[in-house]
Formats: sequence, C-alpha cells, structure tokens
Amino acid sequence: MNKKLTPRYVIISLVLLWAVYSLWPTVQLQTLSEAEVETMREEGNYGALESKAIKQGLDLKGGMYIVLEVDLPALISNLALNRDEKLNRVLEDVTEKMDQPEADFFVLLTQAVTDHKLRLPRYYHEYGSSIDEIITNLKAQADDAINRVLEILRNRVDQFGVSEPTIQKQGAHRIIVELAGIQDPERARALLQSTALLEFFLVKDAEVTNDLLTRIDKVLKGSESLEDLVEETEPADSITVNEETDKETPVSDDKTISVSELFGETEADITDSAVVDQRLFEDRPFSALLRNFGTDIGIPEKNVYAVKKIINMPEVQERLNAGNGQLLQSNDSEQITNIDGQQENIFRLYYLEKDPELTGGVIEEANERLGSQVGGQPVVLLDMNNDGTKQWSRITGANIGRRIAIVLDKKVHMAPSIREKISQGGTQIEGFADINEAKDIAIVLRAGALPAPVNILEERIVGPSLGADSVKKGTWSVLVGLALVLLFMLFYYKIAGLIADFALIWNILLVLAVLASLQATLTLPGIAALILTVGMSIDANVIIFERIREELQKGKSPKAAIDGGYDRALTTIIDANITTVIAALVLYQFGTGPIRGFATVLFWGIVISMFTAIFVTRTIFNTFSQRKGIQKLSI
Repeated sequence: MNKKLTPRYVIISLVLLWAVYSLWPTVQLQTLSEAEVETMREEGNYGALESKAIKQGLDLKGGMYIVLEVDLPALISNLALNRDEKLNRVLEDVTEKMDQPEADFFVLLTQAVTDHKLRLPRYYHEYGSSIDEIITNLKAQADDAINRVLEILRNRVDQFGVSEPTIQKQGAHRIIVELAGIQDPERARALLQSTALLEFFLVKDAEVTNDLLTRIDKVLKGSESLEDLVEETEPADSITVNEETDKETPVSDDKTISVSELFGETEADITDSAVVDQRLFEDRPFSALLRNFGTDIGIPEKNVYAVKKIINMPEVQERLNAGNGQLLQSNDSEQITNIDGQQENIFRLYYLEKDPELTGGVIEEANERLGSQVGGQPVVLLDMNNDGTKQWSRITGANIGRRIAIVLDKKVHMAPSIREKISQGGTQIEGFADINEAKDIAIVLRAGALPAPVNILEERIVGPSLGADSVKKGTWSVLVGLALVLLFMLFYYKIAGLIADFALIWNILLVLAVLASLQATLTLPGIAALILTVGMSIDANVIIFERIREELQKGKSPKAAIDGGYDRALTTIIDANITTVIAALVLYQFGTGPIRGFATVLFWGIVISMFTAIFVTRTIFNTFSQRKGIQKLSI
C-alpha cells in the first residue's frame, strides 16, 4: 500500500466503522420477531434500542396527523375582566368573519370594536388605556398562549408514551401534531383537545336550587323564546333515520308527548326521545324535563339536548347570573330502572356557585389509581402545592356540611360533602369509565391546563397496514432503481463502473447512518429523496469518467488521465451539488412534515455523494494506477 494513500484508507475505514455502528440498532430492530419484541419490552430494553434506530414517519409506520388551531375568541373572552352581551356580540362577529381567506383576528377585532362602538378599556383596562395599546398587549398575550399550548401539548404527548412525536407551530396560531404508531386515535384526540380546566365549586343547597327551577319555569311559561325553540329542529348530523317513520307521535290518555314533538324535531327521532307530561310541560316547562334523583336533580339521557337548549336561552342565563350560579351536568350517566321497569340513563344536574373556590393551577402531582372500595373503581389522587394546601384547608374548614363539586372541563366528576377540614392538601377525583381515562386525566392535570381551547382543523389517520405497504413499495422502488443504475454503470463503464457501484451502495448506507445518528425521521418523501440521491451520486461519477475518457483519448497515461479527469470534473460537480444543497436547505427551512423529511435526506445524500464520488472512488483509482505495468484503464 502506498504510504501517501494510508491517511485516505484510515479515513474511509473510520467512516465505514461509524456507519456500521450507527446502522446496527436498525438492523437489530428490523430482524426482531414479535416474541422477542415483547420480551425486550418486558425487560425495559426495547425503548433504548428503538431510540437508536432510524425513525419511521407516519406514512411508513402509521399514526395520526392533526392540525390544531387555538380558539382566539375564547382566549380573548377569558382575558376580559368582565363580560357582557355587547362584548360577546363583538367576538361572535369576529368569529363569523374568521372564515375569510387571509383573515387576521386582531385586525378584525379592531374593526369590530370600532363598528360596535365598544369601549375596550372597560373590559381590558389592565392592558392599556387606548384601543391600539390594548390590541397590542392582547396580541402579545395570544402569542404567549400559543407558546404555552405548544409546551403543554409536548408534555402531555411525552407522558402519553408516543415515541418520537412531532409537535411544531404552523403560522401564528396553528400547531401540527404527528403521532407515529399511535394505536388509539380517539384517546389521543381527547388528550390533545382537553383544556384540563380543573375547578372546585360549592354546590348550592336544595332550597336555593328549587327556587331557581321555579323561577326558570315562570320565565319560560308563555315565553316567546320557548315558542321559537319549539319551531327549531335538532342539527341534521344528530338525526338518526328510523325505519318506522310512518308511525304517529305517541300520545297517551294523560296527554303525554315526546320531547321531539315539543321541540319540533323530526319523526325520525321519536324512538330516541323521552316522554313528558304535556300538561306539566305547559305549567312547568323546565321541571317537566327533569327527574328526582336522590338528593340531586336528574336529566334523562334523551332529555339532555332539550335541557341544554333551555339553559342556553338568554332569559334563563339572566336568572342564573342574577343568582350568581350556573347549571352543569355530570360527566357520566347512571343507569336506573324506571317505574315502567325499563333501563334508563340519567345524568345529574348541579346548581353551582358561578365562581370557583379553587382551580387546577395549584395541583402539584396527579396520579391514577384503582380505588380501595369494592370493585376497585379508578380514581385520580391530587396533591396540591403550599398555596393550594392553605386555600383547600380554608375552603373545607369554612364549609363543613356543604357539598363541593370537582369540575373538569365544565363536567362535574363528583360532588362529595365536606365532612371535616382537610389540612394536608390532598383529595381524589372519581367517576372515570376506566383506568385509561383516569390515566389521561392525570396526564393533563400534571402537564397543566391549556390557556385556551384548541380546535382540530385537519386530521389524517394512516393505518399500520397502509404504512407497511408504503414501506414495502418504497423499498422495492429503491432496490429496482438501484439495480438498474448498477447494471447500466457496469455495462457502460466496465471496471470503472464497478467502482462507481461500490461508491453508490456505500453512499446509501452512509445516508441511512446519518439519519440514524441524527435521530431523523424517514418518511415516504425521504425514500423519494434517497432515490434522487442515487441519480445525483451516479451523475458525479459519470462526469468524472467522461473527463477521464477524454484525457485517455489525448494519449495520456492512466495515472495522468485519472488526475486530469478528477481535476476537470471537480468544479462542475461542486457547482451542481451546491445549487441542490441550497434548494434542500430552503425546503427544510420553510417546509413542514414530509417536505422536511425529503429535504433532510436530499441534503445529506448530496453531501455524502460528493465524499464518495470525489474522495472514495479517487482513492480506489489511485491504488490501481500506482501499480507497476498498468497500461490501460477499463473505462
């Protein structure tokens, strides 16, 4: 071996060893059987191996792609120091106009404030004294909220156990979430959208609650709003078709009719509607829809839609505001047997204080457990910080004998009675369907509540079988393209073509090794970039070989032809590859998701192809050309 070439061989050997080391975990992972994977999971070693292997994107592994948008009207409403109908109308007006292309929320808000002659400092005097100053500060609050939502979602997904999730901003108010290999899309969707707003409200006593129901019945009796409500129909997407639509609405001898008829809904809903007494409804329209349920008020499941409609009526909201209260229903229904012997699902309805006594911001730790009671129902145990412990001690001490509702995202999970003062700052939440729901609630409570609701704008789910099919087709496309290029080079350039083939295979291995080392994600567009890299790599070799042929035709010796060919081709190769590298960097900077995957593979493919085409192949050619007696090149 020529001593001048020794440093080159050392560099090539070190790069080769690094590539093998980087790719070995991927090879191990791909060759594991299902039984071996399960064994490694049990031993706790699978995660470490998976983290060192090449990551597969959604289109290869399957999973969820979700675009979320922060609900800015809800955020701005929450920031207001006081709220009234005038402010609500302004925000509703802005929300309606947000569907316009290129709509800017704060530009529309400024315009709406001017059009409605709203005195903005009345609601946001903490943020300034003029409209421009307040809007600027609200915009800063919105940007901060977006960043907090991003961080909270990252914390939630990390605790959910998804490997290598992608969570990033898109534009000003949108967030892209990619969850590869997710097995339960519904659960993941709920985890992302849940605001996790935990609040503790005191429950108003029975006498005050009964007085409220009486006042609501009085205000609804003969109300024009109720007449308008009767003429409305339920949203089309909630109507189910019934085969027996030709049957008449059931009317009994005591003049009972269905809620569907009372609210003007289609006959297709008849079998899904509860039956109420028409005369009672005419006298007490709200109470007729409710049931006595122990010490609480019950709502039959089929009456929930009607009850919500009535609660949201302006005159009913006025009565609730006057009493400084709110009506919230339980998170889950309970099944009972009614007087007819039939099973019926009942939700509890609670009349609560309007302002919470405590919020979830004081939660320091939340853990799911199976309760100690018979049946082992899932619960979430809460531990509060010092401030929360003091407040909880004060609240429970001052309200012994009263009930306190634990409300998560405006749904009451439980409303226990306070039996004694709780000084340790610990409590528990019950009322979960299973341990997974309890686990998810514990995750969002630990990660913190979202500062604003988020809405799903776009959602795509790729099944594991489709992902496996993409991997199979992508692999075959790479192999077929590679085989055709290898055969062409071998046929056209003979031994020199064989050297180029060796460099090409090595180029692909090095690209994959770089992806594994950077913990980058390989996507279907990434495989396309890998195929493109094959062509770009061979292109460099073709330029070099043609230049060597030209030098040989001039009568130069093999060594002189090799030196001249590489020297003349170098500038052309660098110019061509640099322009491609610039394009890849631009795609990476401004692209998202699959585009970035394509740009990553393309960038490293081009950089490595220059190393293999210029450095590796020249080392091999120099080795052959320095042999004594060589008179001809096979090219």
